[in-house]
Amino acid sequence: MAPSPTGSPHVGLVRTALFNWAFARHHGGTFVFRVEDTDKERSTDESYEAILDLFRWLGLDWDEGPEVGGPYAPYRQSERSDIYADVLSRLFEEGYTYACYCTNEEVADRRKASGSKVLGYDGFCRELTAEQREAFLTLGRDPVIRFRMPDGEIGWDDLVRGEVSFHSDHVPDFALARANGDPLYTLVAPVDDALMKITHVLRGEDLLSSTPRQLALYDALAAIGVAETTPRFGHLPYVMGEGNKKLSKRDPEAHALAYRDDGFLPEGLLNYLALLGWAIGPDRDVFSVDEMVAAFDIADVNPNPARFDLKKAEAINGSHMRLLSVEEMGRRVTPYLQRAGLLSDPVSAAQQQLLDAAMPLVHERINKLTEAVDMLGFLFADQVEYDADDVAKVLDEDGRAVAAAARSALAAAESWTTASIEEALRAKLVDELGLKPRNAFGPVRVAITGRRISPPLFESLELLGRDVSLARLDAVLG
Repeated sequence: MAPSPTGSPHVGLVRTALFNWAFARHHGGTFVFRVEDTDKERSTDESYEAILDLFRWLGLDWDEGPEVGGPYAPYRQSERSDIYADVLSRLFEEGYTYACYCTNEEVADRRKASGSKVLGYDGFCRELTAEQREAFLTLGRDPVIRFRMPDGEIGWDDLVRGEVSFHSDHVPDFALARANGDPLYTLVAPVDDALMKITHVLRGEDLLSSTPRQLALYDALAAIGVAETTPRFGHLPYVMGEGNKKLSKRDPEAHALAYRDDGFLPEGLLNYLALLGWAIGPDRDVFSVDEMVAAFDIADVNPNPARFDLKKAEAINGSHMRLLSVEEMGRRVTPYLQRAGLLSDPVSAAQQQLLDAAMPLVHERINKLTEAVDMLGFLFADQVEYDADDVAKVLDEDGRAVAAAARSALAAAESWTTASIEEALRAKLVDELGLKPRNAFGPVRVAITGRRISPPLFESLELLGRDVSLARLDAVLG
């Protein structure tokens, strides 16, 4: 994976990593995590740490890679420059590459003049004489190193798409290194695959056109003694956004780490991303990563584009929330409550006791971990944050009269239990005043919690305690 300049990797890259991980785990293989950070402008320490942070959160553990090490370390490509320089030199000595002095403008002008429709380099510098090379150097031009594509068909049996082939007429000679000597992806990925003995590569459809170039390079690497085998490739379908356009890194749905901030469970996000091109079975959308590993077959991946649907992602996440025990959900919402300033760090004994008592009330009601902040905030906050719309709709003149009646009934309650609270409020508001439950309890709910949607009212009042509950009613009543 390449570090993301935005700091948050694309969900399409996460889907690719997930399929690689599931494939390796299913077959008892080795999942290798390499960081493609040779682009100095795109790669920062922050973007590098963001990738590791994301993988740790998702639970996509790697067998070889950064921090873990392995027999072919280092696994950051920025730390393998000497390796690439050596291979580049050997390829040049054996005639598989050549120095190219052309500018992009010159290539474009020649293509326009010839009327050629073939994009890419035209091979102008393939057979330069020593005098021609010297003339370019006299002009102060630093060459890029290009690979000589062989003539003929280049094909492979794609793990997702079946037989694929390109004719070399449509695959021009390509650059392996920049003019300053920095290696490009076209060189470093195949070299690392060869030296790390990679057997299978699952990657995005956008890299399909680069595969014939890399296959030709693998043959050259084998000829100079660098490669022993050529990996098998599988190209995964595009992830599409709104309007059947490829999900862009500019789309907010594309940022993988944003889902953690938004309260998604890692298992919920992975489950949904797995559905973008693969299914565990007919009419079944919810499954664990262990179930995915057991069932995953790369041949079952659909090559057609998959559309990202945020509403379905949220629904899948909600299903995984239901699978958590009450205790586990409490553990997972704690960091979000701390981030909102509702719980201390570490959590105090009194806060933990209140949280443990409150979690059963919301266990079936929240679909993302962040929703616990709105649902439970009223229990931990000294000052309730009132939803302005809910106050306007419910605590009008009639609503305030209901709140006043509820205050009177609660103050007279003999004990402060869920049963006695419910009995007192029903007797006063429903039986005596003849209100429907919705009209009876809605104003009380907003006065106590700040909003119309909250945990069960009577249980919430018990957890708050008599003094705090009455004080909140008094505050609303002025």
